[in-house]
Amino acid sequence: MSFGSGRFTTDSAAEGLVAYLRTSPSPFHAVASSLSMLVEAGFTPLDERDAWPSEPGRYVTTRGGSLVAWSTERVLTRPFDGSGGGADDGDAGGERGAVAFRVVGAHTDSPNLRIKPRPDHERVGWQLLGVEPYGGLLLNSWLDRDLGLSGRVAVREADGSVGERLFAVDEPLLRVSQLAIHLDRSTNDALTLNKQLHMEPSWALSQAPLFVEWLAEQVRVEPVDVLSWDAMTHDVQPAARTGLHREFVAGARMDNLATSYAATQALIDAVERPAPEGEVPLVPLIALFDHEEIGSMSERGAFSNLLPTIFERIISTLGGGRDDVHRAMARTVIASGDMAHATHPNYADRHEPAHHIAMNGGPVLKINTNLRYATDSVGAAHFAAACREAGVPVQEFVVRSDLPCGSTVGPMTAALTGATTVDFGAPTLSMHSARELVGAADQAMYGAALAAFLAPGRD
Repeated sequence: MSFGSGRFTTDSAAEGLVAYLRTSPSPFHAVASSLSMLVEAGFTPLDERDAWPSEPGRYVTTRGGSLVAWSTERVLTRPFDGSGGGADDGDAGGERGAVAFRVVGAHTDSPNLRIKPRPDHERVGWQLLGVEPYGGLLLNSWLDRDLGLSGRVAVREADGSVGERLFAVDEPLLRVSQLAIHLDRSTNDALTLNKQLHMEPSWALSQAPLFVEWLAEQVRVEPVDVLSWDAMTHDVQPAARTGLHREFVAGARMDNLATSYAATQALIDAVERPAPEGEVPLVPLIALFDHEEIGSMSERGAFSNLLPTIFERIISTLGGGRDDVHRAMARTVIASGDMAHATHPNYADRHEPAHHIAMNGGPVLKINTNLRYATDSVGAAHFAAACREAGVPVQEFVVRSDLPCGSTVGPMTAALTGATTVDFGAPTLSMHSARELVGAADQAMYGAALAAFLAPGRD
């Protein structure tokens, strides 16, 4: 099955997602995976510390576990008058000197167990590592799984500067073993896990090296040169197509790497489409943020200056000033992508009865009257139009009125930019589990819809 004039097929999207998940055990690796895809498609990496080129082109920049990529190829070279304001708006539509952004937002982080700064200790002969749960993870899903380690290490370089190393050990190093039912007969009635006492993974019986020594070996430095780390566990069971007809993809970190992958693919597709004539030039852009699962309040989260700063710098490279930035944001539409709850066959009563969400039923508009999702009627219309252009169905999710509603990067992005914003997702089961489930066909529809959103009217 194919969508978006055949560019997005069920098999290619599903297999591509499986490969992406396998190379992306941490947010830093997800950024590296997307960066590799974008560079192969002709995007030039930019450092935030450098001056940025004024020539139109395809560009990407990273900030830790976050990535932003865009293309100005469809914008005339320096379309503004360079006076700090917009060009003369003498035309009837007031469009001269104007650009707009089309943005797809997602996040690279997922709930997991992260290694503490002083993790080494022993209990009744077992060598354990101290961990702290990150985000709202389903604790029980991390029991009795083979866990690897990955992340980022800050090291002292030979010249005394601070450098960064990524590491990923995709081997079964750690395990959080569950208590046998013989020792707690109530386990099947109500499993209660203490995050401090019950979630520490074991990794040896005999004397183990200090974690810092083991980590130094992975990044090929001396232990004294390991300054700090962002180290985390991941399930080493690889993602895979599942189901009788291979209609599902099961794997870790679907929330929200399924969106990060689809957004990356969609941008690569969108920049290859011809631009329509006679319209305000659009700058397609994706923003993959870190730290969504813990509130986005960081230097690289959605609540940071990352996206507004890049808007301003892009307009500056085109010759515009502050007023042009605000004009562009007023014309901008942002689609905030995060996974959506598919209706669970064993818990159908936990879902809004008039808004069941079908797996492989197409992208999902996420709507909440109290604005836990940023969707309003205008934003919903833009996203629905993209789905229609891509030839994919669209579903609508509303949480039960007597249940609390989660949130996304959408509301804070809308508040920071003032742009029309819509929240959307792809149907998912077992959200925040160590291993989640999505539909294979949904991934193709996801990518096709996002490409149409980033480049409307260009199919």
